[in-house]
Amino acid sequence: MGNPATLVGTLSTASSSLCAPHFSVSVSTGNHRISGSSKWSTLRSLGNAENLPLRTHARELVRRRHLDKAGVAVCVVRNKDTVATNDDGGNGKIVGQEVENHQSPSVRIEEKSVDDSAVHDTASLPRKFEFDYGFQAKFLRSGPTVPGNVLKLALENFGREWRALRRKVLFSELTPIRSTGTDAGPTQLIGAYAGRGLLLFLRGLDKFLTFYDGLQEIQPLKKNEANAEQDDMREKLKQLKLDSEKVWERERSREQVEAPWWIFLPYYLLCGMLDIIFDNRPIQRFWFLETVARMPYFSFISMLHLYETLGWWRIGAEVRKVHFAEEWNEMHHLKIMESLGGDLEWGDRFFAQHAAFFYYWVLNGMFLISPKVAYNFSELLESHAVDTYSEFCDENEELLKSLPPSPVAVEYYESGDLYMYDEFQTSRPPESRRPKMDSLYDVFQAISGDEAEHVKTMVACQRLDRRVESPNRIKYNSKNKV
Repeated sequence: MGNPATLVGTLSTASSSLCAPHFSVSVSTGNHRISGSSKWSTLRSLGNAENLPLRTHARELVRRRHLDKAGVAVCVVRNKDTVATNDDGGNGKIVGQEVENHQSPSVRIEEKSVDDSAVHDTASLPRKFEFDYGFQAKFLRSGPTVPGNVLKLALENFGREWRALRRKVLFSELTPIRSTGTDAGPTQLIGAYAGRGLLLFLRGLDKFLTFYDGLQEIQPLKKNEANAEQDDMREKLKQLKLDSEKVWERERSREQVEAPWWIFLPYYLLCGMLDIIFDNRPIQRFWFLETVARMPYFSFISMLHLYETLGWWRIGAEVRKVHFAEEWNEMHHLKIMESLGGDLEWGDRFFAQHAAFFYYWVLNGMFLISPKVAYNFSELLESHAVDTYSEFCDENEELLKSLPPSPVAVEYYESGDLYMYDEFQTSRPPESRRPKMDSLYDVFQAISGDEAEHVKTMVACQRLDRRVESPNRIKYNSKNKV
């Protein structure tokens, strides 16, 4: 058990140089009780402390940051009896705020203002957003579990996107074209000037319709109150980079995926298009990829269900459950990229959503011709995703390790119910892979590992000499035999 005096000294030193927003920390060891202040970065440094109980709890606190519905971060150490409820956007309310452990001090941490007298005043508490920057998450994180009428949903979404498009046209910051790249060729310059001209025309048209035709005037979105840590994290996200050429070098250096030439054509076309559209915008690129990456599994489930309904096929119907688990995994990848602001641009959302819709029907047609070819194409894309995420982690390792994990990632990878997470990893036994979320680097490493598991499952689906089975069912059957 740690020495109380050592704990007091460590926390006092850590808290002496900090300013709000901060965390108020209380540590109890027997009859001793100490308090101190700590920001997230200081908690990470305490995670390397020599005192084992303090180090253990500090690392746990880094992983257990959540937001309540008022936007106030609440951090707690949780044991298996602690209950936490979170909504889809990563915001949560913690129930059960203290760990009772006879082996180490109990630590309780919650965000407060400097003045303890203002603790009960929610408005006075410093705000923390923790990578909750997504556009769609703001509208989709609450409401009933069953959707409403399709016309109502479509009109609501159209209204949101229409306002977002007008704000994009009216309030986008214009920079001198030549300053964006002095090495740009004539084609790039012509395209840049044509785009600038179209934007200025649309601005004038919007103002004309507002003045003469009664179009409702629209105002820019108000910025949230100043938060130094939030602004710092946003700026760090903008510094993330991805070299497309290095991704291709990594792909050429590994074992190549075997596929017909006519499958490689759309593959190279799609990847080349992403290199151009999302140049130096890795988070937006990943959000697009994860939006599209869900479609193959949706398509496979639809086609397998159709074949079963028509009485054409039923052997191996369990593979539908595996594909659903794969889609569930990709959905959480998408929500992670959303929380990092990957869907903030109207053009990115328009492109990704329409590409995903088109891709779904192409995959259905491909599956009708040959399921093996459809799985082969998905293997190509998933292999490229592994190369892309791996290169991204290598290029940005130091920066990613300085950033906290997305709350969505913590909830997904460290929740108690990981049945679905094990279900899509057909090449390994359940519970054999449990990523830990200490930083944003761990998040992207986990996603890269997930994509590698998808590749293995796609390879298994192409083999006609073996059945694809649920890993959880295999584990259950083996236990019953024993």
